[in-house]
Amino acid sequence: MVESVKKQWYVLHTYSGYEDKVKSDLLSRAQSMGMQDYIFRVVVPEEAKVEDVHGKKEEVEEKVFPGYVLVEMVMTDESWFIVRNTPNVTGFVGSHGGGSKPSPLLDEEIERILAQQGEPAKRPQVDFELGEQVTIVDGAFNGMIGKITDIQPDKYKLFAAIDMFGRQTTAELDYDQVKKLSD
Repeated sequence: MVESVKKQWYVLHTYSGYEDKVKSDLLSRAQSMGMQDYIFRVVVPEEAKVEDVHGKKEEVEEKVFPGYVLVEMVMTDESWFIVRNTPNVTGFVGSHGGGSKPSPLLDEEIERILAQQGEPAKRPQVDFELGEQVTIVDGAFNGMIGKITDIQPDKYKLFAAIDMFGRQTTAELDYDQVKKLSD
């Protein structure tokens, strides 16, 4: 079980061009070695760029930080060892060698990076149910009450039917834009 140490974000240095391979290898190693309670998310920040390919404009995903991968984890000797010894990982950024533990990213840094990727920095720990009533606490529908019609837990989104101008309208909302009515 996870110790009282909290999960934090760290930066891995990888061989350039192997970022996606490191991500998939690290996630599968965490699964196969029973480290899901210590190694959580792995992110390779990318952004869309328009390039001229053979005279045509094409949108391609380009690495924001080539040669680097972000990992959310609880730093223990075992989790450090598993991550550090994943193929194509050359080390942690902020580690001073000799087995020293690296420094985590600051909350502001990871929040900014993840926001650019369209991901929340902290996964909301809320269990919503279909048909449940929620109060909208942020955005264009702030203050309105809605009934949940669909939930997308992988994207931290839900859809709620709200009454607007006497008609039912569906609003797409992030988890952090709503509060359970019973709260």
